Amino acid sequence: MVAVQRWLILLVMGILSLVWMPSVALAQANNYAPPLSFSNAELRGRDFRGQNLQAAEFSNANLSEADFTGADARGAIFSASVARETNFHGVDFSTGMLDSSNFTGADFSDALLIDTIMLRSTFDDADITGADFSGALLDGVQFRNLCAIASGTNPQTGVATRDSLGCR
Repeated sequence: MVAVQRWLILLVMGILSLVWMPSVALAQANNYAPPLSFSNAELRGRDFRGQNLQAAEFSNANLSEADFTGADARGAIFSASVARETNFHGVDFSTGMLDSSNFTGADFSDALLIDTIMLRSTFDDADITGADFSGALLDGVQFRNLCAIASGTNPQTGVATRDSLGCR
C-alpha cells in the first residue's frame, strides 16, 4: 500500500512538472532579447548617451564622433572599429572587449574598464582622466602609453587611474 502511494505521488508530481515547466521555459524565452549588433555599421556622430548597450557588438563599425556618455556597455564588444574623437565619458565597459580598434582622441574620462580585454587597440591622445582599468588586460605598448598620461580618480570606485593600471 505504501509503495502504491509513493508511486502515485511520483506520477502526479511528474505530470505536474510536465505541465508547469514548459510554461516557465516559454516565459523565459519570451523575455530573451538577443544582444544588439552594430556590425559593419556607419554610426558617425550617433547619440548613444545613457543607453543600455549591454553585450552589444560593434564590429567593423565607424563610431567616430559618436556620444556614448553614461551608457551601460558592460560586456560589449568593440572589434576592428574606428571610434576617433568619440565621447565615452562615464561609460561602464566592465567585462567587455575593445579589440583591434582605433580610439584616437576618444574621451574615456571617468569610464569603468574593469576586467575589460583591451588588445591591439590604439588610444593615442585619448583622455583617460579618472578611468578605472582594474583587472583590464592591455598590450605592453598600451600599458606604457596609458601610464604616461594617467591621472585622476574614478568617482564611482574611488580608484586612482594610475593605480588601476598598475603604473609605477
